[in-house]
Amino acid sequence: MSVEALFLSLRLAATVSLVLLAIALPLAYLLAFFKWPGKFLVESVVALPLVLPPTVLGFYALIAMGPRGPLGQLWEALFGHALAFTFAGLVIASLVYSLPFAVQPLVASFESLDRRLLDASAVLGAGRPRTFVRVILPLAWPGVLTSLVLSFAHTLGEFGVVLMVGGNLPGVTRTISIDIYDKVQALDYTAAHQTALLLVVVCFAVLSIVYAVNRRVWSLWPAK
Repeated sequence: MSVEALFLSLRLAATVSLVLLAIALPLAYLLAFFKWPGKFLVESVVALPLVLPPTVLGFYALIAMGPRGPLGQLWEALFGHALAFTFAGLVIASLVYSLPFAVQPLVASFESLDRRLLDASAVLGAGRPRTFVRVILPLAWPGVLTSLVLSFAHTLGEFGVVLMVGGNLPGVTRTISIDIYDKVQALDYTAAHQTALLLVVVCFAVLSIVYAVNRRVWSLWPAK
């Protein structure tokens, strides 16, 4: 097992999940509590990575980050080097790819809240920002945890997008899933099995945590 590839994957997953949480919280709030014309289009864009093949998403991300793409040109103007085939490129592509796994649990959690509590907060003089911080987030923390863990696990195991955008550069873009692919191509099935089994255990563990926490939280509420 490549320790370097493992730590790169963990670094990528941690970065993406934290950035996605900052993006997903306000986006999920808008989707859950507001109605506006064309809202369904935003919801469709958010959910699009769920149905698109990773290679399609990775291809268009590569085009956008290339030397002639808008993101690639902007990045090179700001930082003086290319965006494609870098860790930063992997992060940006992974943000798009894992977006629904961060947003949808938050939307579901926000929509399940008792609106009377929000109305009571407004009557007591709390504005929307304070209500969000003091009422919504504490009540919806299982959804926040689910969002964080699912986006982490999904990013940790992604393959097609990172291969298209990052290639296979050791120490730079070679993630654990690409390392498994390399070992299979080299017919080193023993090493591939060890690494794949590690990913299975990690993903099973994080999903078990999510389901256990959600079951425990909702069991505290009396059935209607």
